[in-house]
Amino acid sequence: MFSKILVANRGEIAVRVIKTAQALGYRTVAVFSDADASAPHVLLADEAVHLGPSPVGQSYLCMDKLLQAAQQSGADAIHPGYGFLSENAAFAQACAEQGLTFIGPPVEAIRLMGSKRLSKIAMLEADVPCIPGYEGADQSDDTLCSEAMKIGLPVMIKASAGGGGRGMRLVQDENSLLASIRTARSEATHAFGSGELILEKAIINPRHIEIQVFADQQGNCVYLGERDCSIQRRHQKVVEEAPSPFVDDALRQRMGEAAVQAAKSCHYVGAGTVEFLVDENRHFYFLEMNTRLQVEHPVTELITGTDLVAWQLRVASGQPLPLTQAQVTLTGHAIEVRFYAEDPAQNFLPQTGEILHWQPAEGVGIRIDSGIRSGQQISPHYDPMLAKIIAYGQDREEARRRLVRTLEDSQLFGLTVNSRFLRNLVCHPEFIAGKATTAFIQGPFAKDDSLLPHVPTTRQWALAALARHLCQNARHGSGWRVAHPTPWPYELRCGESLMELALTASEGQFIVSFAEETILFEQVSVQPDNLEASQGIQRGTLLIRRNGVLQRAQYLVRHEQVFLHDQGQCLQFNDLTLEAAKRTDAGGSGQLNASMDGAIVDVLVNPGDTVKKGQTLIILEAMKMEHQLKADCDGTVAEVHISKGQQVKIRQPLVVVS
Repeated sequence: MFSKILVANRGEIAVRVIKTAQALGYRTVAVFSDADASAPHVLLADEAVHLGPSPVGQSYLCMDKLLQAAQQSGADAIHPGYGFLSENAAFAQACAEQGLTFIGPPVEAIRLMGSKRLSKIAMLEADVPCIPGYEGADQSDDTLCSEAMKIGLPVMIKASAGGGGRGMRLVQDENSLLASIRTARSEATHAFGSGELILEKAIINPRHIEIQVFADQQGNCVYLGERDCSIQRRHQKVVEEAPSPFVDDALRQRMGEAAVQAAKSCHYVGAGTVEFLVDENRHFYFLEMNTRLQVEHPVTELITGTDLVAWQLRVASGQPLPLTQAQVTLTGHAIEVRFYAEDPAQNFLPQTGEILHWQPAEGVGIRIDSGIRSGQQISPHYDPMLAKIIAYGQDREEARRRLVRTLEDSQLFGLTVNSRFLRNLVCHPEFIAGKATTAFIQGPFAKDDSLLPHVPTTRQWALAALARHLCQNARHGSGWRVAHPTPWPYELRCGESLMELALTASEGQFIVSFAEETILFEQVSVQPDNLEASQGIQRGTLLIRRNGVLQRAQYLVRHEQVFLHDQGQCLQFNDLTLEAAKRTDAGGSGQLNASMDGAIVDVLVNPGDTVKKGQTLIILEAMKMEHQLKADCDGTVAEVHISKGQQVKIRQPLVVVS
């Protein structure tokens, strides 16, 4: 039995666990780093303990600090969430040694399933279908090359100790086999501390289907249907749904029973997920088992009417499962998308900065699992996932429609997010038809316009100028309704696009003139939602009538920045009207600045070096990814302002090329 739970995590999963624990009467303890001092999970918990500096290696990954936090707060149980130390057998063992209940599976199950090589051997022994491959102890280059050719190309090389696409290579050409083995081993060693590899026959364009299993300490084990996680980018899941549009009742039962068999073979307890690859002929193969709660668990909760965190707490306290297999039913359909601070138009570059305003849309069948709030700083130290947006419906199409509307209506001002990318994914004909496989994003979706910089419509340019104009006049005491017959010139920038326009105000209406077009807003009024003068923020809703149709758009203006939410899109504009004209030639400025907050991994040039346009000069690490910063012109390195290991801020000058 336990009464106070320390949640050894952050963000939306920490909020998720704390809410259920409190609802069940438990006291909760949050932990936080410097960057998360005022994060929602910290404010929600009953108590909170500071772990240390922002980098995960000095905070959320420090076992000693987490165990000390439990001792300080009097917590008698630890919930690890997912990520960080959730699948670390040594951490689970350390909890047990200190008399803490680890809300997760037994140490030996974590250790076994943490090795792709050993877990696959165990699954073969348990008669769980596995992909043909090599999982032997001999890890020499010669043996791996020989075994790969026995399997037959194409073959997949995988890091035994990890996931997420790191240490993974698809080999289709014998000439690249040895190099791929060596790079996969090097990447695996760097990422997971182990260069051990396995080889598997590559299944081209499969479905990625996973089964949620749950086991108690009395030996009962059930499966709660499947989740389709086929839509992935770089082996990272983007969209998840339950049930799968590809799986029929017979396949569901076969996969579910195989997943239970896998769990029982390692004496599993708690929540777990057995992942399978399924080919076009509905043959399925064991991929791995995740010994924790999954990011995508909400879709299972919605179709089964369960609370899986509550189940975790129940099982950890020694109680039996609340349902038998015969009592598990699937009703309706649920789809989840991962809402990220990233720019799909810049190869999904993670974004950092302040969230000026966050207002998720609400509605029937909508669930938002969020770990963010307005005013929060998004740092480069953690994964860029901000929230999960989940929609439920009586059928798949109803859930999809609700999800599309929620993505279009949710507002986040302050930094770029992937909402347009997600919206286009679930509106693609192949997704609507339920035919998307793991090759969807790099295949049928590869040329979608959400992967390109968005160019605003003339309406959106006009609305941005209108919001800026009205806020300027309000700030200067002129009121919201302005009569001024003289055109006001504006020059705005959105991304790389520039626009010059003129705005003429008369009582109750505005005329916006472009070089070749004129827009008339017949009626304009403003509903100011919030005036935060101390922060220089003005926010509200524009009500406009154009061509006889009354419409609305939300805005936020801070200094020269204008954020606009219009017709399902969030856009950021900068007012350049009062700036001196500054244009750089096509050769580039020669000034290389930090693209985001982060740490310098390597400096590849020195003063005096000759460089070419496009050459990588700096490697910057942010949000668990490395980013190559390149020269924008030919020339000679004149100045280098930083060194390896240094922390830098966004737009900080790094290198000057002259």
